[in-house]
Amino acid sequence: MPKQVDDPDYHSVNHTAAQTCGWTKNALVGEGVCYKNHFYGIQSHRCIQMTPVVKCNERCVFCWRDHAGHAYELDGVEWDDPEAVVDASIELQRKLLSGFGGNDEVPRRAFEEAMEPRHVAISLDGEPTLYPYLPELIEAFHDRGITTFLVSNGTRPEMLAECDPTQLYVSVDAADRKTFDETVGAMEDDAWERLIETIDVLAGKEETRTVLRTTLVEGFNVHHPEWYAGLYDRADADFVELKAYMHVGHSRGRLDRDAMPSHDRVVEFTEAVQSYLPTHPVLRDIEASRVALLARDEDTWVPKLKGGSEFWNADPYAAD
Repeated sequence: MPKQVDDPDYHSVNHTAAQTCGWTKNALVGEGVCYKNHFYGIQSHRCIQMTPVVKCNERCVFCWRDHAGHAYELDGVEWDDPEAVVDASIELQRKLLSGFGGNDEVPRRAFEEAMEPRHVAISLDGEPTLYPYLPELIEAFHDRGITTFLVSNGTRPEMLAECDPTQLYVSVDAADRKTFDETVGAMEDDAWERLIETIDVLAGKEETRTVLRTTLVEGFNVHHPEWYAGLYDRADADFVELKAYMHVGHSRGRLDRDAMPSHDRVVEFTEAVQSYLPTHPVLRDIEASRVALLARDEDTWVPKLKGGSEFWNADPYAAD
């Protein structure tokens, strides 16, 4: 198993793993929320960060995870059914956050809400589409009243065609094959072609909110904004996120600190992309996360997460 699974903050049950996001901790003690709250309405203290499979078929140069042990061969894996993965995710989250119940800086209501998560980011580690029951897992979360943000590297277009999360993210970390090979380090020869297939799958999604996300790494992929705009346009994505690589975790052994773009650099490159993408006139940015968003409309929140919605009215700890 990868070394990060042995971290005390990284808990697992069979092939399901969860880790407390730093923004979840910050939200509980009143020190800020994730950019996904600002952009989309996700409540950080009620969000699970998990994965149904700690295996990956790419070796991205910017990844904070440990590549050692990230084999993606799946022969012999005994897969838990989706309901078991949901149960494990919720229980792991409660265990990870249990200590906050005795923290005087955490309001009691916030802690009680955190014990009843309403969101899941299927993005912690590995490639979620390697889990064979991913569409059913998403539905199982929805059946529990939990919204889903799925993040994928786009190498399994046939799986993503069957998935309808609340919001579907696909990583597009290069706009050409050469840059893709240098930045992503895919373990499969046809990964680039599969990513292009996935982009076409996204263009066919009518009900699912779609996002293309690019991690910007100086010296690798911060060039040719017009090429990125072409891919974003082809996907007909609802949103585009461009975010700086962060010099943390195991990526520090692969990259120098100057590979991390400043926030101003992120915004500058996003504006350059936007000049070729007139369909997305709205630009927002969050300096603390070094991230910028391109959107079609000013209203970017998930509709069901707005105050007064049925989603919150049905909750025992309704949002203010």
